[in-house]
Amino acid sequence: MLAEGVFGSTYGKTANGLVRFSRRYRITSVIDSRYSGQDAGWILTGSPNGIPVASSVKEAIDHHANTIVVGVATDGGFLPGNFRPFIKDALESGLNVVSGLHEFLGEDREFASIAARKGITITDVRKMFRDMRNPFTGEIGKVGATRIAVLGTDSAIGKRTTAVFLNEAMNRIGRKSVMIGTGQTAWMQGFKYTVVTDAMINDFISGNLESITVKAWNEEKPDFMFIEGQGSIIHPAYAGSFEILGACRPKYVVLQHAPKRLFYDGFEQFRIPELSRYIRAIELLAETKVIAVSLNSEGMKKEEIPESIESIHSETALPVFDPLSDLTDIAEYISDLGN
Repeated sequence: MLAEGVFGSTYGKTANGLVRFSRRYRITSVIDSRYSGQDAGWILTGSPNGIPVASSVKEAIDHHANTIVVGVATDGGFLPGNFRPFIKDALESGLNVVSGLHEFLGEDREFASIAARKGITITDVRKMFRDMRNPFTGEIGKVGATRIAVLGTDSAIGKRTTAVFLNEAMNRIGRKSVMIGTGQTAWMQGFKYTVVTDAMINDFISGNLESITVKAWNEEKPDFMFIEGQGSIIHPAYAGSFEILGACRPKYVVLQHAPKRLFYDGFEQFRIPELSRYIRAIELLAETKVIAVSLNSEGMKKEEIPESIESIHSETALPVFDPLSDLTDIAEYISDLGN
């Protein structure tokens, strides 16, 4: 994972996500020279996971890398200037490159020339979904699974991570569940039923969301589906999740919230509204119900988490949980609702 200068931050959410969970790739190291020699899990969650942090492509190769995955998610989806030498070094060293940015690295003349000379591949994930043009048909009504969307009060707040872990927890308690990915990181993590909504022509986002959800139902017949949210419905720049509510028609919503985050990430001039506004807006927009709040504990000391959970519960009268803890209880709660 290439995460130079961003690992553990909101801009490093792609790297963070794959370090936490990945089926498509076996993560052997993270490149971020700030933390060279440390354990990636320790930096990210406070628990070691055996993935070392390196400072160079050479070190990553020493840790048995054969592919470099661009682990940054920038505003506008452009490659940071300081990443370019790492990509060039990786290509010259014979590593394949995978990127989820809007800027297609495979169309960069220098990168493409090296890749052609070395006989290696550059995979631009968003490019794979750019031309999907399924119209909305209404077939979502045939999907029998209980669908839960994980939406958020901001972008880069942990919606995908919560959806992934809830999906895993549901399967562990014996209720068949499928994850519906809606972004490039979910594809990189290896979720079969994924579309990348922000790579598509707007007219086809709803149809493509419906199509992948119907496909998951037809092939798997799960009891539950957890749908990864995008952006935030009241976000000034990334007002995502409207199509998810409309096209996937979730019965329930889990709302992801970071109490210590007072302003939208990257937009400090815009204050995040109160939770009650999000709950009202979501339930007015769709025939759905917010059933729980997932806590993003960024900026908190460990001892502050229980107090924050109790405070949000008092404010909303909803179950509140830490997605990085044991999710058996919340999975059983959702399972009972599905019944």
